[in-house]
Amino acid sequence: MTKPRVLISDSMSSQAVTIFEERGVEVVQSSKLTEAELFDMIGEFDGLAIRSSTKVTAELLEHAKNLKVVGRAGIGVDNVDVPTCTKRGVVVMNTPLGNAITTAEHAMAMMLSLARHIPQANSSTHAGKWEKSRFMGVELTGKLLGLIGAGNIGSIVAKKAIGYGLHVQAYDPFLTEERAAKLGVKKVDLEALLKTSDIISLHVPKTPETANIISANALNQMKPGSMLINCARGGLVDEMALLAALQSGHLKGAALDVYEVEPARESPLFELDNVICTPHLGASTIEAQEKVAIQIAEQISEYLSSGAINNAINAPSISAEEAQVLRPYLQLAQCLGSFVGQLTHDPIKTLTVTYGGEANDVNVAPLTVQVVQSILEQHSSYVNSVNAREVARDRNINVIEAHNEGRDEYPCRITVAVETESISRSICGTLIQNLPRVIDVKGIPLESKLGEHMLYITNDDKPGVIGDIGTSTAERSINIANMHLGRDIRNGKAIVLIEVDEQLAGDDLEHLRSLPNINDAQYLHFPALQ
Repeated sequence: MTKPRVLISDSMSSQAVTIFEERGVEVVQSSKLTEAELFDMIGEFDGLAIRSSTKVTAELLEHAKNLKVVGRAGIGVDNVDVPTCTKRGVVVMNTPLGNAITTAEHAMAMMLSLARHIPQANSSTHAGKWEKSRFMGVELTGKLLGLIGAGNIGSIVAKKAIGYGLHVQAYDPFLTEERAAKLGVKKVDLEALLKTSDIISLHVPKTPETANIISANALNQMKPGSMLINCARGGLVDEMALLAALQSGHLKGAALDVYEVEPARESPLFELDNVICTPHLGASTIEAQEKVAIQIAEQISEYLSSGAINNAINAPSISAEEAQVLRPYLQLAQCLGSFVGQLTHDPIKTLTVTYGGEANDVNVAPLTVQVVQSILEQHSSYVNSVNAREVARDRNINVIEAHNEGRDEYPCRITVAVETESISRSICGTLIQNLPRVIDVKGIPLESKLGEHMLYITNDDKPGVIGDIGTSTAERSINIANMHLGRDIRNGKAIVLIEVDEQLAGDDLEHLRSLPNINDAQYLHFPALQ
């Protein structure tokens, strides 16, 4: 079996190479590639490990024919075209916890430096001056710190700030009252935070919702004499509006580690004495760089070897342990989706996946994605677990995930139902000894395992149909391995599911369709069950 190949295209701890090699991944590390060299090489690799220098653009992805995963050793993925990766079925991962402590500590260092004018006092003393009275500072104890964002990094800042004697409040739409109480912070809205905080520190990603969250209007609402810290992402602060607020004296000071344009080699903010600037050092510690390198190497290796997805930006996360539990459920979801996809040729308007019994106890998000993928791949050559949802959206398919908490005769049940302009179709399945079983088709109960080669026949419930099918297949040397029957009512509609030894020819199906009381006959293929 060919080893998966990963390219490390940015400077990264050698620990990453060790992890890849220990896990059976062939790795190439080259951190000084030109764009043209990267374009030439990328087609050979299954994975790409980066930091902030490599730009994963749509043009690069055009050359990355084998690429399955991009791993960012760090939090921000501003340098990755995530939408194009998603469309091409490439998983994008980051390491949100690896540099959380380091970034939180940098924010605290900036806070202390602002309060006590440490960088300015250092420069003055190095210049041979003794300007003790010039650098009168303020205590942090008793001040009110406002956090915009109380996730991984923000919550660490909160704990450290409380240790320094600050009172902490936070604005975060995802912060619950229970979590806020556990952190020891007060949950407030953005307007209240702006108006009352002595210090504001940003800890959110840059999104359409958070871009310029500190606008001119927000700055005007901030408490006179307050201070602003941004160690999160560039583009969260309107830098020209911040310049005006600092020059007017409305704000006492600001500390910036990130900028709208990086590298930030020039800015009027750099000329102000009440601004502290560092060159995006939030994650720049030996410990953090080793952590994120190890984590991204582990995540990429696990994905390429077992399909486990951790810290993905554009796909449901599945741990290695969870992947083991989900494997039979995923196979069932794949079979049901494939069954429906092979029978449905009209555009699907609505797809509903309903879970019952023990299926409700597992992470169903990957199962729904598997159903969507298995349906769509019957009609598209480029769909996988990463882009399946997006392909469905592009085709205006409304995907609904539902749960049935009622009692059932089967330990678990997954039902896949589709609606088109002309038909409604459903199929139910369960697991018996961890193997997929079909238990209901279009409301007709039957219990059938699925082999690689299957015949799906719909017929009128009349005497002689099964005999005719047996005679027809025998005449054409089609060997039947298993046959399972179901009907709705006596003399009503019936279904026959037959496992055969090999694929049927087109004229075999036409002959079956011509038999009395046969409404349709379709060949179904389930290669995953080989």
